[in-house]
Amino acid sequence: MWTVPEVRDVSRGAGFEDEKLKLVSEGCDSVMKNVKREPAEILGEVSKTHHAIQALDKTISNLEMELAAARATQESIINGSPLSDNLKINELKGKRKYLMVVGINSAFSSRKRRDSVRATWMPQGDKRKKLEEEKGIVMRFVIGHSATSGGILDRAIEAEDKKHGDFLRLEHVEGYLELSAKTKIFFATAVALWDADFYVKVDDDVHVNIATLGATLARHRSKPRVYIGCMKSGPVLAQKGVRYHEPEYWKFGEEGNKYFRHATGQLYAISKDLASYISINQHVLHKFANEDVSLGSWFIGLDAEHIDDRRLCCGTPPDCEWKAQAGNVCVASFDWSCSGICRSAERMKEVHRRCGEGENALWSAAF
Repeated sequence: MWTVPEVRDVSRGAGFEDEKLKLVSEGCDSVMKNVKREPAEILGEVSKTHHAIQALDKTISNLEMELAAARATQESIINGSPLSDNLKINELKGKRKYLMVVGINSAFSSRKRRDSVRATWMPQGDKRKKLEEEKGIVMRFVIGHSATSGGILDRAIEAEDKKHGDFLRLEHVEGYLELSAKTKIFFATAVALWDADFYVKVDDDVHVNIATLGATLARHRSKPRVYIGCMKSGPVLAQKGVRYHEPEYWKFGEEGNKYFRHATGQLYAISKDLASYISINQHVLHKFANEDVSLGSWFIGLDAEHIDDRRLCCGTPPDCEWKAQAGNVCVASFDWSCSGICRSAERMKEVHRRCGEGENALWSAAF
């Protein structure tokens, strides 16, 4: 019959165990003494880790978008479709990095508006080139082509561009009901031409403080998928014949409902990965009647951060003037009643004089 063997030489006295516990306890105590740290130091480390995670998240997001763009290019080549001119330019330039590309939405009939912008908040000639080289800020008036290609309207823009050199021409036929398409093509074109952290769309009847805009966007540089503007949620207008009528009102629920939250169209900014997303998916992104609603709809299902910054929609004087005097300079100013500055060609200089940040603010800024 098998029996359990007798256990030998395995017993240890209580003294041994006590000594072991003492050593372990002392060892832990000495380790704890070494790792005691000030709360401020711990918070600093946590903050550094948080910023590192944000930067890594943004890098991953950018790589995903670049991979998607590369796949789209490869498919284009395989299918025998020629690469777009913008993509060819992009490859040849070997591109530098910019802070932001500001597209000033304009129309054929808006020459006086453009001149008012040139005379106030948009640097001209060598200063505009210096702005690109030293501050990484690109600014262009954005316009497509007329329905009659090469007609008098197109020739007038070509002559104006020859004089100022500040246009970005889009492969797009101009028309008020085509603003959603124009917005989509602008972002796709801009992201192909310039490698920037942010892409901004602003109307040509809005006053902008460029240094304040740059500083505002720079604070969100480390974040991926950022959508910045004055967020609103207006009514969905089902009645035909009214301004901002929404033909697809039924998609937004019962009559009287409001749109989802989106940035008002006078000025908004998106990060590079969102601009790349638009570029890659432009052929399947749905266009609603209003371009600001369309843009918001493209991001509603994405993991994008909506940032509501009311300095992007100040009123004209005295509103923006009082805020500037209080040290809270506005990014953009306009009149809600006119969806821009009322009679902007006449009033832009006055708004700039009373609400402008001053030319030195731009050249002394470090983004």
